[in-house]
Amino acid sequence: MTDTAESTVEYPDPQEFAENMIRIAAQSQRLITEFLEHNETISKQLHLELATVGEAFLELTNRIMAHPDKMMEQQMSLWQGYMQLWQNATLRMLGEKVPPVVEPEQGDKRFKAPEWTDNQIFDFIKQSYLLTARWTRNLVAATTEDLDDEDAEKLDFQIRQFIDAMSPSNFALTNPEVIRTTLETGGENLVRGLENLLRDLERGKGQLAITQTDLDAFEVGVNVGASPGKVVFQNELIQLIQYAPSTKTVYKTPLLIIPPWINKFYILDLKPKNSLVKWLVSKGYTVFMVSWRNPDESMADTGFEDYMTKGALAALDVVEDITGEKAPNLVGYCIGGTLLATTLAHLAAKGQDQRVRSATFFVAQVDFEDAGELKLFTDDEELEYIRAILQERGYLDGRELATTFNMLRANDLIWSFVVNNYLLGKEPFPSDLLYWNSDSTRLPRAMCEFYLKEMYQENNLVKPGKLTLAGTPIDLTKITAPTYILAAQTDHICPPQSVYKATRTFSGRNRFVLTGSGHIAGVVNPPAAKKYNHWTNDPADAAPPATLDEWIRGAVEHAGSWWPDWHNWLKGKSGRRVPARAPGSDKYKPIEDAPGSYVKQRYS
Repeated sequence: MTDTAESTVEYPDPQEFAENMIRIAAQSQRLITEFLEHNETISKQLHLELATVGEAFLELTNRIMAHPDKMMEQQMSLWQGYMQLWQNATLRMLGEKVPPVVEPEQGDKRFKAPEWTDNQIFDFIKQSYLLTARWTRNLVAATTEDLDDEDAEKLDFQIRQFIDAMSPSNFALTNPEVIRTTLETGGENLVRGLENLLRDLERGKGQLAITQTDLDAFEVGVNVGASPGKVVFQNELIQLIQYAPSTKTVYKTPLLIIPPWINKFYILDLKPKNSLVKWLVSKGYTVFMVSWRNPDESMADTGFEDYMTKGALAALDVVEDITGEKAPNLVGYCIGGTLLATTLAHLAAKGQDQRVRSATFFVAQVDFEDAGELKLFTDDEELEYIRAILQERGYLDGRELATTFNMLRANDLIWSFVVNNYLLGKEPFPSDLLYWNSDSTRLPRAMCEFYLKEMYQENNLVKPGKLTLAGTPIDLTKITAPTYILAAQTDHICPPQSVYKATRTFSGRNRFVLTGSGHIAGVVNPPAAKKYNHWTNDPADAAPPATLDEWIRGAVEHAGSWWPDWHNWLKGKSGRRVPARAPGSDKYKPIEDAPGSYVKQRYS
């Protein structure tokens, strides 16, 4: 055995260790008391999740009973894997080097501590878990072949949540790094971990609000969301920011960005080194940004149509008035892109499609047929539960949304922080992106119900004339503006195959680009970082390939960020250079400095 790490461990003073255990016991009693005070509320919020996990295992049991041959096949595979693992363990004890039977998937950071490989015991625990996890998922796949895709995916997702939760890395007695740290610190890490856990429960008012970053390290308008500019317009739903120029001349055609209202706009204006806003301004664009109000109870009846009329269309009017340009370039990110497509179809129905010079879509869906794992949260049972919450409060809380998104990447966004904060007793490191991720927003009742039902559940946006907004039928095939459509390779929120469908929906000439990484990091990818390559495919004719897979087969990979590619496309639609514009006008005098007050609205 090569357990070299064990020989360097200094065992704690027994008295100090005992005192720490007493402190842990006292903190645990406080923790239980805190939990019980909020138990009724928590039970209401978790009842559906707990029920669906139980139902998932019941369904899996029924599937196994209906397919005993599949069970036997997978059981044999598991038995062979364990036999090989035991054989390898024996050979390692005799000093031989043997390859692992199973290894973590690429990018899995749970088992990066050297003990998971160097120590035979922990290597055996790790491989046993990975074998069992693989067997479980293979069993689900084998016994759900006759289910429709959505039911099979839902069962797999629910089982995967359990598999991730049961990882040996999540438990103090089976995580070698936690054991080592506990011995080195005399249990101080567990004391700090309980303090961190109590703090997160208090911050979440009984709900576990896991701290993902140092929340005191950033302040909106100071070191994130700090690009200079002015709020030049506001109504009950938006503030419109016009950023100050950093060049003597700018492109004649302005750029209006419609960000998502799930989270806040400054994902596009984080620190200066990774701010898309700053980069665009440095290239000579006059940039306008919509900043959405964070809804309260009074906005319960605010609907998707309001986001179009009081948001996108209102901002478009102001941009035209301030710059004198009748056709700006527009950008929509995520749900902001869905809104942008809806707005373009509305303008086309009114014969006003000439008001837009071009449209860019950052990881945005218009066809929700293949919308990925988020669709698992929009079946009838889930929507009934969500509607009950919406009717009671008038909004969907941002923390619940954040939990849903975090579950899509549970190992990275939930369990890694459980280990770091509560078992190792460490403070999370400062991250502007994770700070933004924690700065959640609410969704008003009317908008949320419409969006989940009409888009995710019934996919009506892509059906010509099925939706009518502001008195106009919505037909996305009437959109003729040139479009730049960006998808991200590992996007769990707007899967690339779903985003790609827009190329077959809009009628104008489009350019599709695929970027590496996911929904956030793939978009916020400054060229200087030299990360995440991108792919393009420029066919000789205007018609895009029928599917994303076909597009990928003909694509060319390019090193680094997609930002320069977009700039080259966008500048061709931005006109000549003119003297730089100061924010505002005689009609629209600056109201306050960017980033404005709406983006700073938070609810504890």
